[in-house]
Amino acid sequence: MAFLAKGRIFAATVVAVLGLATGAQAGASCGKTGAGFDAWKPEFAAEAKAEGVGARGLSALAGATYATRTISVDRGIHKAFSGSVDAFMKRRGGSAIISKGRVLKKSNAALFDQIERNYGVSPGVLLAIWGMETGFGSSMGNQNTVSAILTLAYDCRRPEFFHPHAIAALKLVDRGALSASSVGAAHGEIGHTQFLPGNVLKYGVGGGNLRDKATALASTANFLKAHGWRAGASAQSNIGAIAGWNDASVYQQAIVRIATEIDAD
Repeated sequence: MAFLAKGRIFAATVVAVLGLATGAQAGASCGKTGAGFDAWKPEFAAEAKAEGVGARGLSALAGATYATRTISVDRGIHKAFSGSVDAFMKRRGGSAIISKGRVLKKSNAALFDQIERNYGVSPGVLLAIWGMETGFGSSMGNQNTVSAILTLAYDCRRPEFFHPHAIAALKLVDRGALSASSVGAAHGEIGHTQFLPGNVLKYGVGGGNLRDKATALASTANFLKAHGWRAGASAQSNIGAIAGWNDASVYQQAIVRIATEIDAD
């Protein structure tokens, strides 16, 4: 799940739901530049160990570096969701997503049928999210995942939101679902549909390898179902579940439009 607007989704509530940490628990000092990052890592390591992170995760933390590119992307996040839905869809290639989504719906019919049977989520919304997030897996990011998410947990802008996701990323390293060298999007999102690490732990299915297409799509359906998706209802009627994925109105409306067009084919 590409981060984009998701950092604004009731951070304290998300943390509580994840059951990983609270803002009050995130005791390590934050910073506004990379100058204090190396000094912060041992503080965070103590908290991570207390929260159950093991040797592999702690080793990944020790090797993490301050992600300047992540901070640059984060500071421009609101601009990405400015303007009208039409303008947003044009910027994000909405018509191309619809066109390719229709083709992929047919060529992966058995997969989407199975997912819909298991989770009640129609193909259109999954294809819309998949296309919007990574161009159907063609662009899953090249930023080091552990460094990105730890940088955001250290950064003073929203440490309470990213703290549990940073802990989750280290736990995923412990489990082997991530490694210290894994790459993804700028905010630490993982795989075909761009899950934040905490959501991989909570909603990821199978082995949690979100770089596997089938696993990522099933995990996305599981997320939507958990956020209130109603089987058989339209994407528009399920916009509340889509809002759980991303709280930007233009994003939600674009997903509804794309999903509706794909499912109508």
